[in-house]
Amino acid sequence: TMKNPVPQAASLLLEKLLLLVHVRPLSPGSGGEPPPAPGYYDTSCFKRGDLLEVPRTLFIHFGIYLGENRVAHLMPDILPALTGDRRQIQQVVTNKRLILGVITKIASIRVDTVEDFAYGGSILVNHMDRLFEDQVLGSEEAARRAEKLVGATAYSLLWNNCEHFVTYCRYGAPVSFQTDKFCETVNMIIRDQRSVLASVLVGLASIVCLGLAPSTTLPTIFIPFFLWMAG
Repeated sequence: TMKNPVPQAASLLLEKLLLLVHVRPLSPGSGGEPPPAPGYYDTSCFKRGDLLEVPRTLFIHFGIYLGENRVAHLMPDILPALTGDRRQIQQVVTNKRLILGVITKIASIRVDTVEDFAYGGSILVNHMDRLFEDQVLGSEEAARRAEKLVGATAYSLLWNNCEHFVTYCRYGAPVSFQTDKFCETVNMIIRDQRSVLASVLVGLASIVCLGLAPSTTLPTIFIPFFLWMAG
């Protein structure tokens, strides 16, 4: 007998919801692994204006290389709305700051070292250029666009994430292929007659399996309905 695809799709949706915004669920009591030490990556092969991709299990994080081991990238973060202390804001974004940023739709386009940006992952350089062909802007133009946008900004999981940021900088138009794939997964669930149950199970699973507070799971439960109404 074939397995029911809806629970599997709901599980995949939960994972993508968390990973698309770069949440790294940690086991209870775990502090996570520190980022690699400076010099872990050979930055001599990077050029100013390059688009850097860091593939993870279910998502890709994006940034624009600015030179001198600096990467501009967009991260959900509540802290810029609470303080103007640059030293606090520049610290590595914790899961709590990130999740609150997602809920309140606040983000920061920040500049970090390559080590903090990639966090031990492999880096692809200008891998998306093949998809945009003649739309690639000059490297200096891409870097300047990124530098002008550094600071607090609005955030949307679907409409203004890290991929939108880098495609605007390097190709002139904000696009997110990850968003397209995410929406396809959601549409697959809501087309099924058991979609209501599936969407609720996604929220409940996040509480049981990941220990998230109910308030942080509300977007998970209601996103399928919002997309259905908008579509």
